[in-house]
Amino acid sequence: MARQNSDRPRHFVQRSIWVGLVLAMCCGTKSHAENPPNILFIMTDQQHAGMMSCTGNRWLQTPAMDRLARSGMRFELAYSPNPVCVPSRTSMMTGLFPSTLGFESNGDAQSARIPESVLQHTMGRLLRQAGYDTVFGGKTHWARGLNRGTCGFDNLTRNDREELADACVDFLRQEHTKPFLLVASFINPHDICYVEIDATIKRYELPPFAPGARVEREKIAQAVRLAEQAKRQGNFDELCPPLIENHGITEDEPQAITVRPTRRPPPGEKQARHVYYYMPDYVRQEWTEDDWRMHHWIYHRLTEDVDRQIDVVLKALQETGLDKNTIVIFTSDHGDMDGAHKRVHKSYFYDESARVPFIIAGPGVQSGVDREHLISSSLDLIPTICDFAGVDIPTGLAGESIRSLALGRPVPNWRKAVYSENGRGRMVRTARYKYNLYKQGTPRDMLIDMANDPGEMKNLAVDAKYAEVIAEHRQLIRDHVQGHGDAIFRKYVD
Repeated sequence: MARQNSDRPRHFVQRSIWVGLVLAMCCGTKSHAENPPNILFIMTDQQHAGMMSCTGNRWLQTPAMDRLARSGMRFELAYSPNPVCVPSRTSMMTGLFPSTLGFESNGDAQSARIPESVLQHTMGRLLRQAGYDTVFGGKTHWARGLNRGTCGFDNLTRNDREELADACVDFLRQEHTKPFLLVASFINPHDICYVEIDATIKRYELPPFAPGARVEREKIAQAVRLAEQAKRQGNFDELCPPLIENHGITEDEPQAITVRPTRRPPPGEKQARHVYYYMPDYVRQEWTEDDWRMHHWIYHRLTEDVDRQIDVVLKALQETGLDKNTIVIFTSDHGDMDGAHKRVHKSYFYDESARVPFIIAGPGVQSGVDREHLISSSLDLIPTICDFAGVDIPTGLAGESIRSLALGRPVPNWRKAVYSENGRGRMVRTARYKYNLYKQGTPRDMLIDMANDPGEMKNLAVDAKYAEVIAEHRQLIRDHVQGHGDAIFRKYVD
């Protein structure tokens, strides 16, 4: 333990030097574009890539998202650089991996070290320096040191539900003398978390979790009552989706995934959130098929709810005529397991948690679906927004601009791999394989053939014939850790 504490200052210095070197050479400039487009960035919270009806999901209707997808380019292989709220959202604003900034999960976000050289190149500051009006509405949930002001945004509203949509409409209807970057950060379908959280609290007779949180528990309660009524009337099967195909547990799943922390909070610690996170993972053991299907159904309803709010914003964009010179980007910070592998919530490298919707629409953008190029959802945002705005892209960002891909232009030498990280380990996704390397447990490796096993049901890392593939992918992670100043995970790959 003492060794870890003594390492932290050294790692902080290493990260600070690395971040300063990669970003120090770039300063803000005016847009080079003759008629810079407006940028409307819409994001949801905890929506996985399959939660849109345009993907073939027949258990929900998302007309606003579908309309955006039809008019633009939808990227199928977009992965969150860290599938949990604070890390992913911090990457959106900074263009860097969370580990580069000294943290890897929600729990250690207060240990983040974000130097001024990074703050100077946050999303809002870059475009504000280029002459844009920059406005942020809704949920932030960033690491320590980041807020609307330090990220270069004026505050539109802190409400992340219906009031956010209304505030966006009011903003769009104003007279605009400059191009704008408007960020609309909606909360849902994040509230799906509280289905399992509340069930666990009831199961273990815990005090209420975050009693002051603005969550739509009544909407969830209404959904539960409707499903229970359907069960009594005998049409539950018609209402609730069936169990998803990969509901079962992955063969040879690493212990790092399956074992939940068991240590208790410090003596005298009574906060429910701390108690909750160290409870046994009871849903895997005790939830019935109907419980899982109910969760699945509510997740769909919450997604439809946020789609209606997005629809309000997109219609206002069209009614004001601003759509003729506005690039719209839509994504989510991460997904939700929603019953895959008998899990709920986020933070996992499984596609349900790590793969997110990513759509770009607007003037010049081609209509279609890109199923080939690997996208780093949060990290590619700043380069892409800068590219569309005609702003110089800072040197040393972790992502790449996907503007050319969105415009239908060939991009030679596009990345061959995309990476993600969490508190348990690191992931690399290549054209065919997904490889996870964990800090501890047996086995430490997880290799999935995504071409032949898209449900991620069999861990090939235990098969000796894949030793060469594993070695290649472990080297990719090793190179990535070294190349992005990931001092946290370095000792696990050296």
